[in-house]
Amino acid sequence: MLLTAAAAQAQNDPVIMTINGQPVTRSEFEYSYNKNNSEGVIDKKSVDEYVDLFVNYKLKVAAAIEAGIDTTAAFKNEFAQYRDQQIRPYMITDADVTEEARRIYDRTQRQVDSLGGLIKPSHILLRLDQKASQEQQNRAKMRIDSIYNALKAGADFATLARKCSDDKGTAVDGGQLPWVQPGQTVSEFEKAAYALRKGEISQPVLSPFGYHIIKMDDKSAFFPFDSLKNDIINFIDQRGIRESIIDRKLKQMAQEQSTTPGALLEAKADEMAAGDPELANLIREYHDGLLLYEVSNKHVWEKAANDEAGLKAFFQKNKKKYKWDQPRFKGIAYHVKDKKDVKAVKNAVKKIPFDQWTEKLKTTFNADSVIRIRVEKGLFKPGDSKLVDREVFKKNVTVEPVKDYPIDATYGKVLKAPKEYTDVKGAVVADYQDALEKEWVAQLRKRYTVTINKQVLSTVNKH
Repeated sequence: MLLTAAAAQAQNDPVIMTINGQPVTRSEFEYSYNKNNSEGVIDKKSVDEYVDLFVNYKLKVAAAIEAGIDTTAAFKNEFAQYRDQQIRPYMITDADVTEEARRIYDRTQRQVDSLGGLIKPSHILLRLDQKASQEQQNRAKMRIDSIYNALKAGADFATLARKCSDDKGTAVDGGQLPWVQPGQTVSEFEKAAYALRKGEISQPVLSPFGYHIIKMDDKSAFFPFDSLKNDIINFIDQRGIRESIIDRKLKQMAQEQSTTPGALLEAKADEMAAGDPELANLIREYHDGLLLYEVSNKHVWEKAANDEAGLKAFFQKNKKKYKWDQPRFKGIAYHVKDKKDVKAVKNAVKKIPFDQWTEKLKTTFNADSVIRIRVEKGLFKPGDSKLVDREVFKKNVTVEPVKDYPIDATYGKVLKAPKEYTDVKGAVVADYQDALEKEWVAQLRKRYTVTINKQVLSTVNKH
């Protein structure tokens, strides 16, 4: 049976290529191809065109594995974090959430019922600012007493609430509040309300909001669980409590099975990936993508960025490629308070490398609280700076004066073409990276064996 199943799997998902002895199935290749050539992709590739890109990608992954990058603690931790994000939600069931909801309910029920249960009061509120004058306090007290006396004489509570209460949200309903539990209202209101029996009306009660007259409409034990279940589950989702449930469950399972939560998640990932090709491809893609980033950084990106000698040599060898369509001014446009500083600035930087000018000017002229110069440093083409346009490129433009720095000047030189790689560093670094990558891939193709099953390749997206 196992042999038959394996044969059926091989027939349904045959090996499309082998790279350094590692088989790649048609489904893995198709997943990558379709993802990178979906609707909206501008530079779509045919299957044959994509093969070379995919092989190069897999060769780099093979190099990363050979270098042991997948065994480092940093890689393992980052990959495990991603894998766990995909798997953790499947470690919890509806029953687990319901059990947690029941725990939250039971705890709340015990607390509420022990403090007196639920009450459903109505009230009439006369608002009184805590900073009210004595006269305002007296008027409020006389009015609330008048309302209370009317109630004692038989006036309808709901009618007076609609007419007199400053709590307009409840006044329309005759002053009726929703069910209240201990701790939900201010202490003065709560103490007076919980002291009432059903149907009783309190004397005027002063709280931070003003004067209340409270009528007790109903009292009850805490609500039944089923009536609150959905609300509690929403609370669990909003507060991220599911993650705590998963942590607790994993810890308990790990103790029972004498293993670790990480090992349980890894086993669950393997189990799920075996039955879900989409998930398997997603996890593999992230795994290989991490390896690709680390190994490419080492062999290409970081190497190119830090290889000063290599960048210089590459620029000299390819200098004709980096021509400009118009000259550039390499220097500074600056503004000073004192005319003597125009020459002082030039003297400060004329004998040091261009990349050191900023620090030199800062320490020489702007080291303390007195800012002597305002400077813009760079490689300017016509149109980048009005001051450079006027002083260097001799264009007829108006330069807005800089407040408190009335004297304008420039210092540097006009270049018809880049003189050193730093003049076009971004382009040189990018091209050098491309050159390093091509050289690296050529080496990988010599080092690792690649075989492609053309017959299977011809069935991609057609089976």
